[in-house]
Amino acid sequence: MTRPFPRRSPSLILSALLLSTTCAFAGGSAIAAAPVQTPVVTGLPDFSDLIDKVGPAVVNIRTTERVTRGQGAPGEEEMQEFLRRFFGGQIPRGGGRGQGRPGGQGGGAEENVTRGVGSGFIISADGFVLTNAHVVEGADEVTVTLTDRREFKAKVLGADRRSDVALLKLSANNLPYLRTGDSSKIRVGEWVVAIGSPFNLDNTVTAGIISAKSRDTGEYLPLIQSDVAVNPGNSGGPLINMRGEVIGINSQIATLSGAYNGISFAVPIDEVTRVAEQLKTSGKVTRGRLGVQISEVTRDVAESLGLGKARGAEVSMVEAGGPAEKGGIKVGDIILKFNNQPVETTRDLPRLVGASKVGSRATVTVWRRGAQLEVPVTIVELQEEKVAGARPTPPKKAPGAAPNALGLVVSDITPAQRAELGADAGVLVEDASGNAATAGIRPGDVISQVGNTQVANVAQFNGIIAKLDPKKPVALLVRRGDVTQYIVVKPRQ
Repeated sequence: MTRPFPRRSPSLILSALLLSTTCAFAGGSAIAAAPVQTPVVTGLPDFSDLIDKVGPAVVNIRTTERVTRGQGAPGEEEMQEFLRRFFGGQIPRGGGRGQGRPGGQGGGAEENVTRGVGSGFIISADGFVLTNAHVVEGADEVTVTLTDRREFKAKVLGADRRSDVALLKLSANNLPYLRTGDSSKIRVGEWVVAIGSPFNLDNTVTAGIISAKSRDTGEYLPLIQSDVAVNPGNSGGPLINMRGEVIGINSQIATLSGAYNGISFAVPIDEVTRVAEQLKTSGKVTRGRLGVQISEVTRDVAESLGLGKARGAEVSMVEAGGPAEKGGIKVGDIILKFNNQPVETTRDLPRLVGASKVGSRATVTVWRRGAQLEVPVTIVELQEEKVAGARPTPPKKAPGAAPNALGLVVSDITPAQRAELGADAGVLVEDASGNAATAGIRPGDVISQVGNTQVANVAQFNGIIAKLDPKKPVALLVRRGDVTQYIVVKPRQ
């Protein structure tokens, strides 16, 4: 069984700042107190004109699924129960108890059953509509309702699960539509509004501010965070700035209860537009692939390798026969730039590569053993990730072997082990104790580099370790199975 490396995942710390005012009084004595200077509040927005302008282009989306009586529709029972309680037993359109749910009458007949409700918005007068991919996923029929109560059966031109974007087409003309803005120019603190159909309540307007930009909750999605109230049914609706431009599609919420908790996320409209153009042309989205697995570069690793600050993406695996291997990228490289675009964190690289045209030539700038190199690669189409290979059986500790200053006992790699591992250099860990074990190194790992120095054999490895400054941690390039990453270990005093 393969034991994974210790995960280095960021944690989210929320804090509340409580503001209070106090008044002091001197008993029985007259004290001339300075009056409190009340700030003049100006510029609070009035959204009514904005909503009059953009509201008609926001639509309600209702999806149905063809099911055999008795199968049930996913999530229908919970939604209908909420609607019965909220509306006092009167279920708005899209409902109907007993259809296609367990306990219903009959046996094998097929029916169209309401699968869910969502939102969307029209982006052209000839009927192109944007929404979330998860709104229409699995639907056999999609119905779009406008604010003037007109209904259309929509055709799903394509849906992309990675970005959660879907493009629909209505057979209509002269429709109201929304203009798209530039999500790269949004500012934290600016006012925004959301329009949608939470809980099937059509054309519900909520307002708030942008709370953060480029919030990372997905491999290809630097999402917009806001405090605009978004609930089930708002999915697919627009996030609109004060100029009436769409800057995002409301897609996710952070919640423990399933309802609004003050944090909502929208897919930036710049990403949505790129996806929609491909969906309109081919019905699918094609993304570039480099053929590497990457991990975070920590501050200790950066300092040990001479990078100065934590930046870039550490190459932990190179796919055999992939574009990275063919171009010359190696395990342990730190990718600093892609086509001259800086890679500050591991989140940047997949987005830059994914946006590249398949078959195009790209230049990857890497940090390797203390030097910066430029590696040319040819981008190929993104495919499903491959499963990492098995880890070699850990060897038994040699009798009488003493751990070095890092707490490691290592051995030379035999020719047979080199063939099994595909390793050109390095030493095999027989035993790990002390600081090395605490850092996560395990028997069976292969160490191929100490700092910026490649390791050839045990004598060289132990000689390097013996000369380390005990006050400074060192980064070891460690391979486990098919995955390689830097692990920082501090020598014992």
